[in-house]
Amino acid sequence: MKRYRNGEIWDFECGEGGREVILGLDGGTTSTVCICMPLISLSDPLPDPLPLLARAVAGCSNHNSVGEDAARETLELVMADALSKSGSNRAAVRAVCLAVSGVNHPTDQQRILNWLRDIFPSNVRLYVHNDAVAALASGTMGKLHGCVLIAGTGTIAYGFTEDGREARAAGAGPILGDWGRYILVTVLGMKPSDLCTSVLASMDNEGQFLCHCGYGIAAQALTAVIRAYDGRGAHTTLTFHILRKLDLSSPDELIGYML
Repeated sequence: MKRYRNGEIWDFECGEGGREVILGLDGGTTSTVCICMPLISLSDPLPDPLPLLARAVAGCSNHNSVGEDAARETLELVMADALSKSGSNRAAVRAVCLAVSGVNHPTDQQRILNWLRDIFPSNVRLYVHNDAVAALASGTMGKLHGCVLIAGTGTIAYGFTEDGREARAAGAGPILGDWGRYILVTVLGMKPSDLCTSVLASMDNEGQFLCHCGYGIAAQALTAVIRAYDGRGAHTTLTFHILRKLDLSSPDELIGYML
């Protein structure tokens, strides 16, 4: 078991760790929450409410927003905090499920799995998903069947069929057209300082962005590519040309590239 570069946050660890536990994380662009609960046999009825040993909160863990180093540090900090509060340590962990915004491509998932493998013993089961998957599971008691729509810092729709097929739309971030809560900002007439500067954009009477520069044209082109990929917009030849120019293989790789 490695300590990564933040070994000091694990200084509380000692002994075998006690009862077996699992960690569940909901990592967003605004905050990251980690809960620690005892391991429960699936052969037994699930208790209601589920037993909770500890809960910890930290900042943003979306690597597209704050960078890989900061995201990884946040994840490690919030997990260590939850284990410390529960009187456990990494030796007691049997599984970690991390549902985090920014997991938009298999390479994102693999990157985070590699981080977790640096932190936990090799026998710990690790699961990494987009945070929308956790949001759906929270309303279905873990059964991934149905659809979830999130309008938070960003917007995303995610769904699973009964036979396990999945589909998603949006979740590309404000640069690529999924403004989430920023839509409310424009409708209310508040200043959209984090989206465009006043030099680059103006507002029409319906609260929509009207960009009149190279930045705005590029943003609209990228948005068209994402909407076409999701099935929310018409097919466009911009997809081929933009992916070739940026040396990308799929439109979903634009998310990490732009953010």
